[in-house]
Amino acid sequence: MTKVKIFLLIIITCSLISSCSTALDDYQDVDKPFDIKRYFDGRVIAWGMVQNYSNKVSRRFCVEIEGTWQGNEGVLAEKFYFNDGEISYRNWQLSKKTDGSYEGQAEDVIGMAIGKHQGFAFQFQYQLSLVVEDESYQVSMDDWMYQLDEFRVMNKTSMSKLGVKVAEVTLFFDKQTQVQQCPSSNAK
Repeated sequence: MTKVKIFLLIIITCSLISSCSTALDDYQDVDKPFDIKRYFDGRVIAWGMVQNYSNKVSRRFCVEIEGTWQGNEGVLAEKFYFNDGEISYRNWQLSKKTDGSYEGQAEDVIGMAIGKHQGFAFQFQYQLSLVVEDESYQVSMDDWMYQLDEFRVMNKTSMSKLGVKVAEVTLFFDKQTQVQQCPSSNAK
């Protein structure tokens, strides 16, 4: 096959794949739309995992989140406890805009994160500076949160580099649980 035919085949395949992706407009309005400002006000705990490009779980973690808001400006202070003993932090500075969308910045976020909601779904897109074994990589994050009820939210994030998915992160947030703190040393 010639290089031109291969190139065209790649372009067509990528177009077909991208046309199958979910859009925020796919989620209709509900009686109580998901409002991250209301949900992430106060203490929230979440458990999650990172899966590599082959879907193998490479890390597990627990995260404690403390959300504080003054008007439409908020801070989400996150403390991650990974199963390999690493503890890391991220502090989101969030702003709710007049159109209901959100903008956010954090220490390891490059530029501005943009968030939009529809019905029970919230999509957050941003560029992340990811450090792996002392090397820094810029990856695109496509973060989807789905509110299940007033206490629980599921989160799936696709992490990609140059348009190719390299990992996926899944989290389960719970505001109702009696456990309001991650174990300081998770089992491996």
